[in-house]
Amino acid sequence: MLLAAFYRLWNLAVPSRKQVILETVGGAALAPLKFQPDGTFQISVFSDLHFGENAWDSWGPQQDINSIKVMTAVLDAEPDVDLVVLNGDLITGENAFLHNSTYCIDQIVQPMMKRGLTWASTYGNHDSAFNLSRSGILAREQSWAGARTTRMVPGDNVGVTNYYLPVYGADCLSAIAGGCTPELLLWFFDSRGGLLFQQTDASTGKPVGQPDWVDRAVVEWFQQTNGKLVNDAGHTIPSLAFVHIPTNASAAFQNSGVDQHLQPGINDDIPLSSQGQGWCSDGTDGAGCVYGKQDVPFMAAITSTPGLLAVFSGHDHGNTWCYRWDSRLPGMDIKGNGVNLCFGQHSGYGGYGNWIRGARQVVVSLDKLKESVIDTHIRLESGDVVGSVMLNSTYGEDWYHATPNDRTRCPSCVY
Repeated sequence: MLLAAFYRLWNLAVPSRKQVILETVGGAALAPLKFQPDGTFQISVFSDLHFGENAWDSWGPQQDINSIKVMTAVLDAEPDVDLVVLNGDLITGENAFLHNSTYCIDQIVQPMMKRGLTWASTYGNHDSAFNLSRSGILAREQSWAGARTTRMVPGDNVGVTNYYLPVYGADCLSAIAGGCTPELLLWFFDSRGGLLFQQTDASTGKPVGQPDWVDRAVVEWFQQTNGKLVNDAGHTIPSLAFVHIPTNASAAFQNSGVDQHLQPGINDDIPLSSQGQGWCSDGTDGAGCVYGKQDVPFMAAITSTPGLLAVFSGHDHGNTWCYRWDSRLPGMDIKGNGVNLCFGQHSGYGGYGNWIRGARQVVVSLDKLKESVIDTHIRLESGDVVGSVMLNSTYGEDWYHATPNDRTRCPSCVY
């Protein structure tokens, strides 16, 4: 019944995007992702929604209402969205109750369901807590017909949201049977973090922390899987990646200086928080270590994967810039290959900070893909567009207007 209702809504809301081929993703039958007939594909990225804060008083639920308004305003202003990405920290797990901790998902998905849109998620550090399970969130997501979030890498310690989604050309009629080669690959990585679900340390009785980097096993899966896809296609396939916590490369670049005209965006989280921060090189935490370098294998992978054009993260609410990693950054052994690393925009009214809410938009066109170029901008809840840039070979040299550092002003907001 739910699936049938979803497709009735799909056909009414966006008849030009009606698909006739279904694939199984996350347990639900969904049409394969495709470029539009005009050769474009648009992604709307909501980061750090932080639903479920202070659920025991009136303030908390009001923040969730405000966050839904942000999603509604953005999606209304961006009618050409083909996929929504929820890029981590969907829920503030520290405030979660064990018996209903995943129910926030039911609220989060409504703006997409009402528009016949599908979505895909990564999970963030706040999506794991003593009373909140990543696997539970996934099960709740997959109970809704529009979810493409799934799990492709097995194992108890590698995280949950490690998977990829292919995007085919508009004229592909046999994607399921393998008759079409993807025009674009979307990779989703789980950077983990937070606390392990219902686990306490035997000696102290305290909750157990979870590593906050992309696991090495996931890196190996990514390299092997991408290699097979490229081998089957006979050529490099352009790709984009999404991960909640940024790598240390972003911190190294920030230290060297973000230019408001060359890398437009807010740059208020200084120093930013990255994967492996606060961990020791031996994998232990809480011992006074600053950075354990556990994200080095992941950084090595993204800089050695031909066709990977950009990696999008969230986590640091006060940063919204992109940069082109095309050199060896200070203090790092890995040299960038030109991949773009971008932050999103803090989308939710939960979580710290009062920067104006919004969502990053990623617009891909088949013509520009031939030149390894993508366009991106941020749509704010006010309706304004800021930080519109072209991620091309001269990004980082081209001049852009600076992004205003605007703040959200409302009676129920936390400043």
